[in-house]
Amino acid sequence: MQFFKQEAVFTVSLILAVVSCFFELPNAAYIDYIDFHVLSLLFCLMTVIGGFSGIGLFSRLGELLLSKVHSMRTLLFVLVSLCFFSSMFITNDVALITFVPFTILILQMVDRGDKLIFLIVLETIAANLGSMLTPLGNPQNLYLYTISGMRLTEFISVLLPYTLFSFVLLILVILIGKNEPVAIRFVENKENADVASIPKKKLFVYTALFLLCLLVVLHIVHFALAFGIVLISVLLIDRKVLREVDYTLLLTFVCFFVFIGNMKNIPAVHGLLSQIISGHEFASGVLASQFISNVPAAVLLSGFTSELSPLLIGVNLGGLGTLIASLASLISYKFYVKTPGAKTGRYLLVFTAYNMLFLAVLTLAFLCIGNT
Repeated sequence: MQFFKQEAVFTVSLILAVVSCFFELPNAAYIDYIDFHVLSLLFCLMTVIGGFSGIGLFSRLGELLLSKVHSMRTLLFVLVSLCFFSSMFITNDVALITFVPFTILILQMVDRGDKLIFLIVLETIAANLGSMLTPLGNPQNLYLYTISGMRLTEFISVLLPYTLFSFVLLILVILIGKNEPVAIRFVENKENADVASIPKKKLFVYTALFLLCLLVVLHIVHFALAFGIVLISVLLIDRKVLREVDYTLLLTFVCFFVFIGNMKNIPAVHGLLSQIISGHEFASGVLASQFISNVPAAVLLSGFTSELSPLLIGVNLGGLGTLIASLASLISYKFYVKTPGAKTGRYLLVFTAYNMLFLAVLTLAFLCIGNT
């Protein structure tokens, strides 16, 4: 029961899948519902990124970048930029798992806990918005990219205007704040020690596996071959990383695949949902994300429309708003509530205010771009 309470999205997807089975009884056609391309690639990426994180690569790079920071504004810019740009390649979840604890540590070092809520909220927004540019950035992108048949350049061109505008908004918010001197001192020669401590063999293997995943994204290598190579490689060199894979997310996808497949086979339901969503893909993506989060929203809504570009934009911008609009946002929140003297009420207030502001401005941008 505790597991089902903690994994609310998976629980909902499981209930929907089970209920739908009473309308379309289980049969051999169920196997066709499941997109093994998406599941395999998602597993590979989570495994490889978990490997990079496990050897400390991301935190080491962050320390190197922060070693020359001398002002609060620069500190904000570097940390927010780390979340924004790294999320494009290591996913928004991993970016926040890596850099939010890092942020808490740094602000404690310089005795600036007053900036903690603001910075974590801004990092969360940055990770959610930066991740929308690439298929690797988040699960909904990977899924929609795979089923859409888009070329990589086409996919990026759809989201590039919103990504660039998002970064400009983040910079403006940082510039509005007061600038103050700050000194971050790491242990002497820490950079050299950290770089040297990264296992070079594992770094080489994970880099090669990450490049293999990119070849799958580019449709150059078959997903089944990549899945086999990644699985065998990590079993041989670092099998503990398999514990870090989010298997619940994979099962959530499977449940939604079953639910959508069954609903498509009920003409009245399929027709009604298609009529509601058709022509309103962007709004449907934004609104559905606020209540069930943007990953399941993307999987659910994509089954009832062929216009995936506005849906892609909608579920990515829809990651802003409520705390559950993007499950990555819950990661930051969980890290914050564990800090001494955490003010959860204030965090939720600041989080919601900034998220709604960004969502409103970016929705206006969509309306303007969409009409040009």
